[in-house]
This record gives sequence, structure tokens and C-alpha cells, in this order.
Amino acid sequence: MNCTVCSKSMQPFYHRRPERVCSEGGLTIHGQSGTVGKQAEAQRVHTSRSWWGLFFLAAPFLSLPRARAQDIFEIQVYEYKTVEKGRYNLEVHFNNITRGTRQFEGRFAPTDNQFHLSLELTRGITDHFELAGYLLQAQRPGGGYEYAGARVRPRVRAPESWRLPVDVSLSFEVGFPRPEYDPNSVTLEIRPIIEKTFRHSRLSLNPVVGRAWRGPDTGEGFDFEPGAKYAWFLKKDRLNIGMEYYGSTGPITGFSALGEQVHILVPSADVFFTKDLMLNLGVGVGLTSAGERLILKSRVGWRF
Repeated sequence: MNCTVCSKSMQPFYHRRPERVCSEGGLTIHGQSGTVGKQAEAQRVHTSRSWWGLFFLAAPFLSLPRARAQDIFEIQVYEYKTVEKGRYNLEVHFNNITRGTRQFEGRFAPTDNQFHLSLELTRGITDHFELAGYLLQAQRPGGGYEYAGARVRPRVRAPESWRLPVDVSLSFEVGFPRPEYDPNSVTLEIRPIIEKTFRHSRLSLNPVVGRAWRGPDTGEGFDFEPGAKYAWFLKKDRLNIGMEYYGSTGPITGFSALGEQVHILVPSADVFFTKDLMLNLGVGVGLTSAGERLILKSRVGWRF
């Protein structure tokens, strides 16, 4: 899912598993000879091969041609878990850019007073893999709703049996925007999700990289577009409050000047009506003159 929020020359929107010493029944497993030691070593080799598998899955995309998009259709920090096998998750994103950019850049429309509506449907394919599709719509001042693009997004997560110190998943998203909303006809986003849940809170990190796959910016490389969210559990399974962050710092080979970077803070709340129905609300405030300055966002999620 694309959390980028820049509308300028950047799209507004990798860690080694430490050695683990395990003990079971008072016996140290890691480094021990014999049957228990062999089992531990086999598990270590299996985990290592699994991580290499994820790497080789991502490797072909790393050589693809930077998404330079005006993308405020899905302002969301991804959490680790994927949709359960055989179930669907429908999310509707409503984003109102109350203070945005005010001039065209070629066919790239200004974002001031735009309203974005995005439909996202995700299907759990296996216990650790999901596939999502998006339909993007927008309303510009003085006009009606119009088609703004489409996207497809596969995502895989690491099983709990790996016993990693943090929860990890990996998302790939290919977008097909209209030129009024991105000068590039095909875009790519790679989103690692790194998460740690505590007793009363959760920290989610999305160190996103994105680029153009087809269009005028294909030769400009990957942009770094970080996202993060810290959520406090005020009422178990009912209400969370949090702080979200979205940024775009420019090419990963050399960040842009601070005044040209995008940094947005979003105080937010998650309301859970049932275990399968939720509402997210937030107000985004831009901290620099680049990109958007004020965004009202909401998201309704229904799992079935």
C-alpha cells in the first residue's frame, strides 16, 4: 500500500537476524552437539534459506526503472499481519487535501482542495501471503469524480515459527496512475514492514523505497519514503491512539536539501467496532514547504 505524500520532484510518499541463544528444559540449544544441537542447526539453516528466498524474490525488482507521484490516495503505515487465508479485507480510504500544491507541473495537477477516494480489496491466499488490488478515484475543484489509476500489491510475511526479535513482512506494489496524478505510467514501491508489539503499545516501521518503472523519471533511481507509527492501546481491542509519520527525503544515493524534503506528522485514532470492522481517523500536518501542508484522512476496514 502506498503511503507516499509528496507532490514535488519526490514521491511523497534492510537488517540481519541476530544470533539467537535458545534454551528449552534448562538445556542450551544453540551450539550444542547431539540430537538437540542438530535440530537447532537445521532450524537455523531453514530460517537462513527462507530469508535468502525473500531476498531473491525482491532482487529482480531492484534493477527496475523512481515513482514520482502525487500519491495521497492511501496514507497508511502497514502493520505486520497479512489477511488470513480464505478471507477478504475491504478498505476504503477518504483523504481530503485541504492545503496542497497550487500550480500545475506539466499535466501534474495541483493537489489543493482535492478529495481522494480509494478502494482496496485484499485476499488472504495462504497463511503468510496476500494479494490486493486498488481502484483510485479523485475529485478536483470544479469537477466531478474521475478515475485516477489502479494498483496491484502482493505481500508476504515471516512466520511466527521463525521466532524473530521483530515481526517482518514485505510488500511490492505496482501502480498504473493517470498522468494528472503521476507523470509516470507505471510505478514500483517496495515496502518492508518491521514491527514490535509491547504490552500497551506497538511500533511499526515502513522504510519504503519507490521509483518509476515506465515514464520520464525511469532513470532517476529509488527514492526513500519512510513511514512509521507508534500506537497506544487505550482500551483493549476497542481504541488506539497514535502518532504517524510520512516522509520523502529524495534519492537513496543522495538526499535532497531539507527544504525540498517532505515530512508529515499525523495524530491518529483507531476505533474497533468489532474484531472485523474498524475506523482510522487522522489529521496530517506538513512540516516543510514541500508537498502538502494539511490533510484530513480516514479509513474504514471490513474483514469478511
